[in-house]
Amino acid sequence: MNPIKILNNHRRLLQLEYEEEKKAFSDATNKIGLLKLAERGEAWIGISVGKTFYNSLNQRCVEILRKNTDEEHHFEYGRPVAFFASTGDYSSSSRVLFTGTVNFVDEARMIVIIPEAAVVSRLAEAAEASVMLSFDETSYRVMFEAIERAINAKGRLAELRDIIYGAKPTAELHLSPLHFPYLNESQSDGVNKVLRAKDVAVLHGPPGTGKTTTLVEAINETLRRESQVLVCAQSNMAVDWISEKLVDRGINVLRIGNPSRVNDKMLSFTYERRFESHPDYPTLWAIRKNIRELRKGRQKNNENRHQKLDSLQRRATELEIRINNDLFNSAHVIASTLTGSANRLLSGMKFSTVFIDEAAQALQAATLIPLRRAGRMILAGDHCQLPPTVKCFEAQRQGLGKSLMEILVATHPDCVTLLTTQYRMNESIMKFSSEWFYNNEMKAAPDVRFRSILDFDKPIDWVDTSDTENLRFADIPEDKSKLFFEEKPDEKYGRINKEEAELSLEVLKNYIYKIGKQRLLEERLDIGVISPYRAQVKHLRKLVAKSPFFRPFIKLISINTVDGFQGQERDIILLSLVRSNENGEIGFLRDLRRMNVAMTRARMKLIIIGNASTLSHHPFYDKLKKYIRRINDNDFTVLNI
Repeated sequence: MNPIKILNNHRRLLQLEYEEEKKAFSDATNKIGLLKLAERGEAWIGISVGKTFYNSLNQRCVEILRKNTDEEHHFEYGRPVAFFASTGDYSSSSRVLFTGTVNFVDEARMIVIIPEAAVVSRLAEAAEASVMLSFDETSYRVMFEAIERAINAKGRLAELRDIIYGAKPTAELHLSPLHFPYLNESQSDGVNKVLRAKDVAVLHGPPGTGKTTTLVEAINETLRRESQVLVCAQSNMAVDWISEKLVDRGINVLRIGNPSRVNDKMLSFTYERRFESHPDYPTLWAIRKNIRELRKGRQKNNENRHQKLDSLQRRATELEIRINNDLFNSAHVIASTLTGSANRLLSGMKFSTVFIDEAAQALQAATLIPLRRAGRMILAGDHCQLPPTVKCFEAQRQGLGKSLMEILVATHPDCVTLLTTQYRMNESIMKFSSEWFYNNEMKAAPDVRFRSILDFDKPIDWVDTSDTENLRFADIPEDKSKLFFEEKPDEKYGRINKEEAELSLEVLKNYIYKIGKQRLLEERLDIGVISPYRAQVKHLRKLVAKSPFFRPFIKLISINTVDGFQGQERDIILLSLVRSNENGEIGFLRDLRRMNVAMTRARMKLIIIGNASTLSHHPFYDKLKKYIRRINDNDFTVLNI
């Protein structure tokens, strides 16, 4: 393998993805319209403007409020946005007023960094204003730079490049193994593998195996030997999760960027909050205020103004440097997203070890960004769960979606530790996943092996929508030929199966009756309803929202896509597979890694709703069907509606 050729090819595929995503954004902006984008969570329409101010980092900001807080959205820290003026007709996009960058966001409120305070007046002058996610040029620029840097690398970066992409073997230190009484055998092996690694190590954590626990222990043990490490992940949510666990362990974390989950605990270890909490910050704030006032008065004839400005700016710079030195020197862990590791705040910084969580969800180019700062790299994740997101079909077909972790698992199996004991699922729910994805190496911990909600309950049910004779519920029409067939309402949202959605809720209602409504509430048994298709998710949410039956349980029920449930678990999972046609077409249900995620969210009960005739054309679903029949004594459709 030639590392340079591999990286050049990856750059070519990333260029295809860049062009595809840029075109999709342009099409969405010019053709789809803001109303449709708002439905997808990519725009807020009819916004109002709150206060404008300078944040602790001296950036101009504007507060944006939205009226409809029921709809989910995809705005998050660091994403570029564009503001639009509109006449109120949201069917088509309107005139762009200005652009900015999200600095903070929750359900109803967003803080956006803007180029200058004056642009806010354009929002006030607009009859109607909206904001939408903009195309993220910065992330692509940083990824292309990372590839270029790896191609032209010298020294340690070149060595790591040749290990990852070439035939160069990994090396280990000779250390006596440490014993961790609170970890199981495979977790202890994983921590020891990390400590011995001179170049790279991989913690492969299947669902429920305590990957985060192991990673936190590995970071903690590394900090006994190193003064500071860099911890990264693909998404803000993943960075939040690992940061919170490290803080709980008593480790001083400095989070670059703002969290996706907004609460005082999460905000307390962010760079901005720490910056404004520093003892020198009030003095710095006063100096910055004086600088702004002097600049506003530049039309006045004041010969001392320039000298005052120079003096104040020098003093402000000195204070900023001192505050930054204090913050970074005292932090044991610097945490950021992969693209956030290119932040100017980290300029010139090197780390003996860089840890990357959820590494299997990141494009190779993104994983290369923090590699320039690393003496060695530790990856944690599971390449048998969610893959990197790739929108260009051709780039995906040629391998853009193959993560750096997946490459290392294939080329350097000696540096990989598979965590094998899981603490989440009933053994029957776990076993199929273990057989298909993990060479049957997973085992259930004794205290979860037989966990269930009801005595003599079957842990997995598949309600087969193609077997209408055995679906015992009212109002089945005599002509059943098109019953439960899928529809395609929208290119972006994909497929929907309204009859299957209604059946799914009837099945769930039936199971709640079996458990008992009062018991469900008292024990707070939580329920996840998952579908691979966003259109089905939206329809299921509408059905639940208008159903009086589900109203008492609304806080216990989550409805989302597979991606939305990554990293989560529920007592009961109901999975609506949607696809139902005469040709056996299953679309992106062929991405079995997403099915692995969906099925392994369940602790005690997994209910699958789907057309077995359509799905069984694929060997995975055919084997799953046979597995469920086997563990259920050949009873397949077991729920009477």
